[in-house]
Amino acid sequence: MLLRPQALQPGDTVYILSTARKITLEEITPAIHAFESWGLKVQIGKTIGKEYRQFAGTDAERKEDFQIALDDKNVRAIICARGGYGTVRMMDDLNYDEFMKNPKWVVGFSDITFLHVHISNSIGIQTLSGAMPFSFAKSTPMAIESLKNELFGKRNQYIIEPNELNRKGEAQGILIGGNLSILYSITGTKSGMNTSNKILFLEDLDEYLYHIDRMMMNLKRSSKLHDLAGLVIGGFTDMKDNKVAFGTSAYEIIAENVAEYNYPVCYGFPAGHVDDNRALVIGGTYKLSVGDKEVKLY
Repeated sequence: MLLRPQALQPGDTVYILSTARKITLEEITPAIHAFESWGLKVQIGKTIGKEYRQFAGTDAERKEDFQIALDDKNVRAIICARGGYGTVRMMDDLNYDEFMKNPKWVVGFSDITFLHVHISNSIGIQTLSGAMPFSFAKSTPMAIESLKNELFGKRNQYIIEPNELNRKGEAQGILIGGNLSILYSITGTKSGMNTSNKILFLEDLDEYLYHIDRMMMNLKRSSKLHDLAGLVIGGFTDMKDNKVAFGTSAYEIIAENVAEYNYPVCYGFPAGHVDDNRALVIGGTYKLSVGDKEVKLY
């Protein structure tokens, strides 16, 4: 079992930074107000407001900011302000010694999948996939509440409507995964994930349908799909197609690629690049129940 960071308490400090794309202080103001309303202190990282090409500062500057947050004993959660692209450029050679002595939540989704996989798989500490400051203004109250619950030590229990593509069954295991494009990009690298007996979560945004098939084929051919405990499919948002249509939806593509297996599969889970982006503990142990009338993840 992976180590779960301590629950936040009123008066604790959260550190907001960007490991990827540039972002302004104004863009994260709604999140700052939300954190403060929860009784938390907010420390703004050096990368907020920085600009180097499309990034929130150079690779070295983003790495330095993240290292400061890892090492500061007063910081109880590291909140990644947004995704985009760039985390992979700054994540190597970080020192996790102080972080391992004083584990803290690392929060984000999308491009932050790089950190989720590395920290859960290589460091052995749970992380939190959920709404980021950049998306707070348009996030549903349920998404924000689910993030607050996990940060303050209250485990979420989700019950959702079934999808016609679901495969029924029961599973229990450690939840891993995140953005499919990121997981595809790290296959065969030192950051690659171990999926055996795990519940795999997948989501993605703004991809061509044939790219989804190619990435799923990669996971399948690299033996990442064959011995899962279960599969949870979140939002596959703003999918694109060519003039010659691929012929199926993203969910149907995934269903085809896992048809030969017998573990439970849930489609349409409210997480990923959707307004109702519910928090999920990466590295946390979950039970998945996929039935005729409802799906439970708890």
